[in-house]
Amino acid sequence: MDKLKKVLSGQDTEDRGGLAEVVEASSLSWGTRIKGFIACFATGIVCSLLGTLLLWVPRKGLYLFAVFYTFGNIASIGSTVFLMGPMKQLKRMFEPTRLIATVMVLLCFALTLCSAFWWHNKGLALIFCILQSLALTWYSLSFIPYARVKKGPSDDWISCFRCIWDAVKKCFAVCLA
Repeated sequence: MDKLKKVLSGQDTEDRGGLAEVVEASSLSWGTRIKGFIACFATGIVCSLLGTLLLWVPRKGLYLFAVFYTFGNIASIGSTVFLMGPMKQLKRMFEPTRLIATVMVLLCFALTLCSAFWWHNKGLALIFCILQSLALTWYSLSFIPYARVKKGPSDDWISCFRCIWDAVKKCFAVCLA
């Protein structure tokens, strides 16, 4: 358990210096971090479920779904900040092994909200919510060692995601036209 605490808090490979001691003295305890993680993650799940229930509201249901679903996913990803800390989370999000996945997740978040509020296009909002799920799966797999490395060329996640992305771009162009 101590090894897990050290890895998640970023203390496993770093040299301890004066600044690290100051940061540690002002940081949350492990118990508080776990409670914060659970609360934020539970809030994300509740928002996503609430969005799903609001999908059936007449006229504004799809917009409410897109907003609550997106905010739920953001809260779920944000919950890991309690375990790792904000800077460690940002550094790990933008590592070369998961840079494309992170950009795709953030892009799907932004495009979902744009399609709901700015473009007022229900079809695009639904498509981007589906893409959010795919992008989040890809992003989550990037944290598991060798989870995205497959043996055969037909199992290449990147080429599979590119095919999906090309199909979405074509659909996006048709919906806006």
